[in-house]
Amino acid sequence: MTPESEVTEPQTKRVSVVIVSLNRVDQLRESLAMLGGEHQVVVVDNGSTDGAASLESEFPGTRFVRLPKNFGLTKALNLGIRAAEGEYVLLMHDDARIAPEAVGRLADCLASRQDIGAVAPLLTDANGNPAPQVRALPTPSAPYPALTPAESGADEIVAESVSGAALMLRAFYLRALRQIDERYGVYGSAMELCAQVKRSGKKVVILREVQAVHLALPSPAPKSDLDGDRAAGTAVFLGKHHGLAAGLLYRIKAGLAGALTFRMKVAAGALSGQKIDGGAS
Repeated sequence: MTPESEVTEPQTKRVSVVIVSLNRVDQLRESLAMLGGEHQVVVVDNGSTDGAASLESEFPGTRFVRLPKNFGLTKALNLGIRAAEGEYVLLMHDDARIAPEAVGRLADCLASRQDIGAVAPLLTDANGNPAPQVRALPTPSAPYPALTPAESGADEIVAESVSGAALMLRAFYLRALRQIDERYGVYGSAMELCAQVKRSGKKVVILREVQAVHLALPSPAPKSDLDGDRAAGTAVFLGKHHGLAAGLLYRIKAGLAGALTFRMKVAAGALSGQKIDGGAS
């Protein structure tokens, strides 16, 4: 029997990596294999039907949270954040890959820079070329800002908003928010986090020397459902950050445009807030 003085409690890992996955078992396997066991890893499976459950035996150190259906990215992220134990939380998509030492360098940045509220690695494609990652936040005049690659040159890139494919924040900050606004389904969670960081007076930064691969694969969800979810998320963002009138005007314009072009999911997303899971925002 081990003497009581020699019994040690397992140490909480400094970083928790939260990965939301849906029907991408091969990409998820590659991502988990690259991460290894240095950090806590939480996978939230959003109702996969492609055999992703088999990964539990391959990666016994990973915590899997399984949902019965696709509840959308935002709800899944919130569940993963609640399961995270680390001081820093890296939110990831299942088609992103990052080395464990790169994760540590992101945490080092947050530990040493109080002016930074969120930090991201530079996203590249499989060939090492910069991938679309930065965007402006939505405004009434430009509700659909496109993702573009980060500008070349500076080692540290300050962005208004970044892709949610790989984004690290302090755990206490995420808990202070209580949760990411679940009126968002798939579209809007990363922009909401970046807007909240900006509102707190801190910066969203991309570290060029810290890189992650983002395959940016097409979503397994139907495009019409995603288009509707995007309209719902945009309406929520504009109403929340630009005023009720801005959100209402967007809903009317986008809803009518969707109906006139027979994109009924867009009309439903804009007018009733129908999200990817069928619920209303």
